[in-house]
Amino acid sequence: MTPFMLRVQDLLDGEPAPGVATVPSVPGPVPAATDTQVIVRSLAEQLVSEANAVLRGQGEVVRLDDEVGPGGLTFTLGYRDRSARVQTAMSGRSALVRLVIDGQIDDQPRQLSSEDELQALVLSLIAR
Repeated sequence: MTPFMLRVQDLLDGEPAPGVATVPSVPGPVPAATDTQVIVRSLAEQLVSEANAVLRGQGEVVRLDDEVGPGGLTFTLGYRDRSARVQTAMSGRSALVRLVIDGQIDDQPRQLSSEDELQALVLSLIAR
């Protein structure tokens, strides 16, 4: 088992989920934001696969849905009735990343503080 798979199993055994660290999102260049979105999305796919290898025996798995449209790249992680949406919205030469958990949009856009926080995000969806 991978370290992340062990963390998922620990969660199922009653360990608390870690908090998800976020920071305010500020507009940045489209190429950098797009690159980060692709990296985070790839990591999400790996983490969902690992989590689902553990969760499959429980009957429910984490979902990963993509949405690509004019002006943005988005993926949504879902587990049971919970979700987290990671969106990179582009306008002209700038892009803004926004994290939306369970449909709650803050006045100030937030994003994960690092790619490593994606693990905490997946674990928090499973735990709640």
